[in-house]
Amino acid sequence: MAVLRRGPSAWSHVGRWDVGSGRFEPGSWLRGTIYPQRCDLSPDGRWLAYFALKTPAPWTPGPTYIAISRLPWVHALVAWGTGGTWTQGVHFVEDRDVWDPGTPDEGDAGPVRVRSGLRFTRADTFAVERRRGWTETADTPPREPDDMWDERRVDRLRMEKARPGSDGSERLIVGGWYAAFRGSYGRRTEIRYELDDAGTIRPLEDVQWADWDAGGRLLVATRDGRLQIRDLAEGWPARVVSEHDLAALEPDPTPPPPSASRW
Repeated sequence: MAVLRRGPSAWSHVGRWDVGSGRFEPGSWLRGTIYPQRCDLSPDGRWLAYFALKTPAPWTPGPTYIAISRLPWVHALVAWGTGGTWTQGVHFVEDRDVWDPGTPDEGDAGPVRVRSGLRFTRADTFAVERRRGWTETADTPPREPDDMWDERRVDRLRMEKARPGSDGSERLIVGGWYAAFRGSYGRRTEIRYELDDAGTIRPLEDVQWADWDAGGRLLVATRDGRLQIRDLAEGWPARVVSEHDLAALEPDPTPPPPSASRW
């Protein structure tokens, strides 16, 4: 799993979280912005497709670009300039005949094309969650035809995902402008996560991101910078079975290892 963290200040950080073993590997620091809802991880967990803004940018793609790197690094193995931030990211698809971004401005995309296709990501709220099995709740109003970016309904939009292996009565629910875009665009509302346990609502007050793992454990990132795996097998409150505190990490823009430069 890719972990994208903003801050401190103008920095972004990338890490790799192996939820099977509970291990966390810190990776690249970028003095710039990575836009999480326009990123994707390849099915084998090897490559990170990301959209970033970084200045100055003395290379062909320019300051705003889509790139593919080896997780947890951001060394661009291939990149496309976008000419601005009002653009789409990309995500991996099984159909290798799908190749929306065209010829790259930097690097050779051949190693990707023999394994996967790339499709532009629709301008949408919760773009990553929608690809990961989240759906809109029944009480969410429909999108109006002229509200492409969901800006008018976003404060009433909520998403849900049933716990794997359950009968569907245990669901994670999320809402809030910042959760929908993982960016404030000049405004900021609270991220609201809660667990609906057969009609009993349990707010996750300390959580800024959450999802299920394949075994039904709760994966969370807390507001104070911790990654946790919480086990609900023994009831509520969930027991923390693994934790990594990322709050103390400081920007360290050292060069990546040689392996980050190879497909």
